[in-house]
Amino acid sequence: MHQLLAGAAAGVVATIPMTAVMELLHVSLPGDPPRPLPPREVTEGLAVKSRVSSQLSERDVQNLTLVAHFGYGAACGAMLGALVPRHAGAAAATGVAFGLGVWAGSYLGWLPALGVRQHARHDPLARSGLMIAAHVVWGAAAGLLARR
Repeated sequence: MHQLLAGAAAGVVATIPMTAVMELLHVSLPGDPPRPLPPREVTEGLAVKSRVSSQLSERDVQNLTLVAHFGYGAACGAMLGALVPRHAGAAAATGVAFGLGVWAGSYLGWLPALGVRQHARHDPLARSGLMIAAHVVWGAAAGLLARR
């Protein structure tokens, strides 16, 4: 149980640098203005699927996006916490591999399968690269933090 809680906490904390990388790289994406980042797209997609989107204010969507993004980071971190080894290098490598698995499972798997977001193959390469880099950052940080 301790490993799951430590992993969840690590996942939440690791979502901070992940989000910073996403925001930093987002402004350099081609397009005017660039599409919202995937956490926002996923939240909007879930709201449409749940038939509550018309009842949500802009502030509601922003708040739900943050809660969902950090909540997903916690849930994935809890799973990682059960796997991460104690050695720093191995923990970071395990975290990176896990983060890449989260990206693939989400953007190539369950999100398009549920009709919440388009498949990543429809995203521009730079946008996919941004999200892969963000998941690498999340994984490395979560792996290192979860091992303590």
